[in-house]
Amino acid sequence: MTETIRLATRGSDLALRQTQSVADALESRRRSVELVEVDTEGDRVRDELIHRLGRTGAFVRALDERVVDGTVDAAVHSMKDMPTEFPEDLVVAGVPERAAAGDLLVSPDGSTLEELPSGATVGTSSLRRKAQLLAARPDLEVRPLRGNVDTRLEKLLAPTLQAEHERRLEAGDGGGGTSDEPGDDAGDGTTDEPGDDAGDGTTDGSNEGSSDGAKSDGLTAEEWFDGLSELERGALERDVDDRYDAIVLAEAGLARSGLLDEVAFERLPASFVPAPGQGALAVTARDGDLAASLRRDLDHPRTRVETTVERTVLATLGGGCVAPIGVHAVLQGAYVHTTVRVLAQDGTDEVAATRDLPVERHPEAAGDLADQLAAEGAADLVDRAREEAR
Repeated sequence: MTETIRLATRGSDLALRQTQSVADALESRRRSVELVEVDTEGDRVRDELIHRLGRTGAFVRALDERVVDGTVDAAVHSMKDMPTEFPEDLVVAGVPERAAAGDLLVSPDGSTLEELPSGATVGTSSLRRKAQLLAARPDLEVRPLRGNVDTRLEKLLAPTLQAEHERRLEAGDGGGGTSDEPGDDAGDGTTDEPGDDAGDGTTDGSNEGSSDGAKSDGLTAEEWFDGLSELERGALERDVDDRYDAIVLAEAGLARSGLLDEVAFERLPASFVPAPGQGALAVTARDGDLAASLRRDLDHPRTRVETTVERTVLATLGGGCVAPIGVHAVLQGAYVHTTVRVLAQDGTDEVAATRDLPVERHPEAAGDLADQLAAEGAADLVDRAREEAR
């Protein structure tokens, strides 16, 4: 097939990276691909939380409209952003292999959730993350946080880095002397062992916020600055409106953005159930020959099964993006191990379950599980969340 496949994508760095990964997979099969950037409602309305944008799929619909009208051939989405209902003539043509599905707690100094002080401020734009945080730590203050992945990280790191910069400027030469390799030990925000599981990944220098940091490493302010990453330099230039002790982000987004090794984080435990489809991509196309070929070229069967279970539970409960719902499914032989949490927005009430669903009838079994949870009170929690979102 020699025709060029036009792939619609959002213009953010993360979206472009995700779409490029799909393009690379297609090009490895000798398909010609063109990326087409599309502005979306979610990108335009930057001062509103996702659940207040007025409809589910704020980052999705503009792309799929281009597919429907034939402007492009297919669109690449983060699956967790997709509404459970979309135009009848569209299908999820391809579901590539999923990245990590879980959430990370990111902080300037690598603090764990347990280590955060009472009253600490945690940033997230997700109702699900907020509810799960408050269920675990009702003493926290959870504040809204919008922006691309790098923007959110800059907002987190800005106060600490800016304070450290001021200390170094005031200290002058910081006791004189330079290290053999300027920047190696200069608080560059990387973990001690990049890529290791979190909890022990504290940062050196600036991110510790030590009052004598300017003297401890022997670096001048200029040498310290030269050792900063691009992310940290962006944080130094950012206006500080709100201070966050930590923020919560999807591990997949950090990894795809190439920033996972630049920050200190804790992988949140299994009790923090991710959003349905989190970590997975979805390629939508008009039903037909192209969709069939995209499925052959891109589909990862295990990921297709797991995300089908998760999205079926979400669709049956009807929560969309207005209710704090976490669903995570893992294919284990003949069963799909499935965990669901439906919470009140303040985390004070929830309905939860873990089930092993038979893989041979996983869509129907997922619907049955959702129906059971709805009868046990999940439907009431979803209705309450819908009222609170108005």
